[in-house]
Amino acid sequence: MKASAFVYPWDVVGDGEAAARIAALGVEQVTLAAAYHSTRALTPRHPRHRVVTAEHAAVLYPPDAARWEGRDLRPYPAGDWAPGDAWGEAAHALSQAGLEVHTWVVLAHNSRLGAEHPHTSVVNAYGDRYPWAPCIAQPATRAYVTELAAEAAVRPGARGTELESLGWYGLAHLHAHDKTGGVPLGDAGQYLMSLCFCPACREGYGRHGLDADELATAVRAALEPVWRGEARDEGWADVEKLLGAETAVATRAYREETARTLQEEAVAAVRAAAPDGFQVLLHADPVSYHCGANAGVDPAHILSVADGVVVPCTGGAGPIGPFAEQGRAGAVLAANVTVVGGMGGSPHTLARDAARARDLGANELRLYHAGLASDADLAAVRSALADL
Repeated sequence: MKASAFVYPWDVVGDGEAAARIAALGVEQVTLAAAYHSTRALTPRHPRHRVVTAEHAAVLYPPDAARWEGRDLRPYPAGDWAPGDAWGEAAHALSQAGLEVHTWVVLAHNSRLGAEHPHTSVVNAYGDRYPWAPCIAQPATRAYVTELAAEAAVRPGARGTELESLGWYGLAHLHAHDKTGGVPLGDAGQYLMSLCFCPACREGYGRHGLDADELATAVRAALEPVWRGEARDEGWADVEKLLGAETAVATRAYREETARTLQEEAVAAVRAAAPDGFQVLLHADPVSYHCGANAGVDPAHILSVADGVVVPCTGGAGPIGPFAEQGRAGAVLAANVTVVGGMGGSPHTLARDAARARDLGANELRLYHAGLASDADLAAVRSALADL
């Protein structure tokens, strides 16, 4: 199985040994962040620092001023955590080490955008804004996401891209010191708390036969059992029980149409900007109403649009089966496995987990994350990839 390791530019820039160390893991490819959200990251082997604080979502290369001229929504350059063309510098070093470099692009997830342009954010049924979650129904946001996808994905020297959060973002998000886990929401509560009521979405519900004010009232009423601690976890069936089947189906139809068309537009923009043979993958979840970094998609549709998907499969058992069942020849079905022990990964069982993912239909591996892992974790990865 072809394997790729996720890497940040700051893992490589300033560390002359980093590229060779990553290549020695036995991976053929790196997925190098080109546009990323705010984070605080360890760099356990870097000769100059041990912690990098990316203060806000940013592009890790110099954005094209002409491309963004006259736009209110535009990408933010990185600060001192990734100055200049950090992506290009890291990509060159990794390529020199014999690695194929693909871009890693985070799209509809940007807290600074929501803070500076509050009207772009998802608004829940109670009127609360989610500044980390740009509403993908708004025309200006869609234009921003599509343009960012094209620019950040097709960096000089990149052979492909992986697009993360190309769909709805909702409540679920590790935001700052997160304190939202006190009430278990289940699938239904997450869905209901992620429904957006910004002006664009209110108009969208109307196109699907729903009155937005009545819908917001119904959502708040449906959430009352959740706040009492009576939430079940029966997936979509629970959403229909709480909200009513007809209303639930109408909201889902609107949201799926919105996400599907944005995915089509963004992938088309990347392909228009890219050279022949450029690979386009999405970080995806086969449950189409799910929100987050792994965008909820219809497996058959997304495999007709993109070259494949990256699916969370830590432990070897992940939701890759619905994509494999489509039987699309040549599609990349990459199992994303966490190999950082301190973040819930199990690098010592990587060979077994990879075999399990392969049995479920995966044909490639993604390893999260070469820069964050300890030396012991990386040693286990090297051993497992040698066995594979």
